[in-house]
Amino acid sequence: MLQQILEKLKPTQTKLIAVSKTKPNEAILELYEQGQRDFGENKAQELAPKYEALPKDIRWHMIGHLQTNKVKYIAPFVHLIHSADSEKLLQEIDKQAAKYNRVIDCLLQFKIAAEDTKYGFDVAEAETMLQSTDFQNLKNIRIIGVMGMATFTDDENQVRQEFKRLKEIFNIIKTKYFSKDITFKEISMGMSDDYQIAIEEGSTMVRIGTLLFGKRHYASYDSKP
Repeated sequence: MLQQILEKLKPTQTKLIAVSKTKPNEAILELYEQGQRDFGENKAQELAPKYEALPKDIRWHMIGHLQTNKVKYIAPFVHLIHSADSEKLLQEIDKQAAKYNRVIDCLLQFKIAAEDTKYGFDVAEAETMLQSTDFQNLKNIRIIGVMGMATFTDDENQVRQEFKRLKEIFNIIKTKYFSKDITFKEISMGMSDDYQIAIEEGSTMVRIGTLLFGKRHYASYDSKP
């Protein structure tokens, strides 16, 4: 399945993030041995031990909602935080990154779905933050794009419109705040059920778990904070 997905991504050069949350190290290593290097996790307390146990050339992506008190666990090594959804969180990422003399790449997460359970900025909030002196004084983070999650629905037109909206937001933020920044180029959108629509709408990164690993098993992590 990995190679089939990569073939579909190749014409657009969209990057595959293999979502390995709740999956054992053995399953991750199977994909690693096939050449996959980018893996995504949604809990810092699960990500940190995987980093310790698995090959160090894996690029770890934090894709789930990140609490400020958990940033310290991933700050030494995380490759990209997709889910930067508040100014408070970005300030904490900057603080923790400074401890390790790192600049951590982040994506601004925008709420494009109709569901209340999704996190993220709206455009006005993001613009207010980007214009603020406090944000401009952050030296240990680098904003390289945007992320969003579509509504969980069978309505493909709704999903497509939400992805179109995220691309519009990317263009707005790029034009106003990062026009001279060549690193601001990523649009992380699309998962197992909708990644092909996301690619058509301009995604540069898709986050795929179920198609690669099968259904997830949450029981062993339900008791953790």
